[in-house]
Amino acid sequence: MTDIESRIDTSRPHTARIWNYWTGGKDNYPVDREAGDQIRKLHPGIGEYAKADRLFLGRAVRHLAEQEGIRQFLDIGTGLPSADNTHEVAQRVAPDTRVVYVDNDPLVLAHARALLVGTPEGRTDYLDADLRDVDTILAAAAKTLDLSQPVALMLLGVVIFVEDDEESYAIVRRLMDALAPGSHLVLSHTVTHPDMPDVDSAVAFWNEHGTPKLTQRTPAAVARYFDGLELLAPGVVSCSAWRPETQTPDVAMYAGVGRK
Repeated sequence: MTDIESRIDTSRPHTARIWNYWTGGKDNYPVDREAGDQIRKLHPGIGEYAKADRLFLGRAVRHLAEQEGIRQFLDIGTGLPSADNTHEVAQRVAPDTRVVYVDNDPLVLAHARALLVGTPEGRTDYLDADLRDVDTILAAAAKTLDLSQPVALMLLGVVIFVEDDEESYAIVRRLMDALAPGSHLVLSHTVTHPDMPDVDSAVAFWNEHGTPKLTQRTPAAVARYFDGLELLAPGVVSCSAWRPETQTPDVAMYAGVGRK
């Protein structure tokens, strides 16, 4: 057994693998599918959040590459590779785009090296690191990205795993402070919302049975991550409502894009 394989715990459901199951992927185990189905019973629409978040990623990356001229992406909390990963979307627009992925999930690491292969003109790298290891991430990313030039910082569904509010805001600020003017923050976050009470019960079930535990925040609290940045329209909204190509129902996953 390799070191990576020894780190994969198949006895407890894991959020990245459940996300993969909900989006139709195959990189999951029976324990993940069972938990995913139980969560769906508590909140039947929750599987749509994963799909909506993935579609938001595609729209945001495409906008940044096409309209903002961004050619560098730092994607932290990558998750399991699937269709239309950040580098695939960006490099379709600009083949010379450079992308650094960061995750600390051993299953993600096992797949990333094989699947996250970019264009010959660009560059795609992967770092095995935790979101909290800001200095490590920035030092390693600087080997691939030019941090004196604009970078898009992608934090989709990852700061939810930092329980303390002030710690989570500080992490995002430190990362953005290290990036050049013209950089962008792309962030999505599960919310608690009075119009979506069954989300709270689904999250409570997850935190009792799954790993890692996640923290919900209000839409206003999610908007705080963009303090000091110029929010792109339509602001911090349900990720399904961020410049949608077709009208879809709101989900309890809020997102925004802000410019430094």
